Amino acid sequence: MHDDDRCPCLSGDTYGACCGRYHSGAATAPTAEALMRARYSAFAVGDEAYLLATWAPRTRPDTAGLGDEQWRRLDVHRTERGGPFDTTGVVEFTAFYRHPATGARGSLHETSRFVREGGRWYYVDGAREVGDR
Repeated sequence: MHDDDRCPCLSGDTYGACCGRYHSGAATAPTAEALMRARYSAFAVGDEAYLLATWAPRTRPDTAGLGDEQWRRLDVHRTERGGPFDTTGVVEFTAFYRHPATGARGSLHETSRFVREGGRWYYVDGAREVGDR
């Protein structure tokens, strides 16, 4: 992924002006939604280090569980709190993907919980529904 490519989170910005700056460490996500978008983009570009670094230590697994899915679209449905002055936040979204080997399509609907500690947002966990289409 190049800085001038369209960001995978579909914000309308380039990768370098959007999630790429978080992945590189040049900036930190200011809101829970920004972190969720950056984490989605990290799945899309295969950045496991970013996924693990932004996972709350108390719930962080040993690996991020990157698969071979090609992430295609992100729809954010709602957010609760998660602003720059909040300490918790919730983001509900649906992410759409395709399996490259079979061409099968699927989606992941999740309501994610986030916590802000030491001025940084972290992913805690999420309630998921996975579906094939």
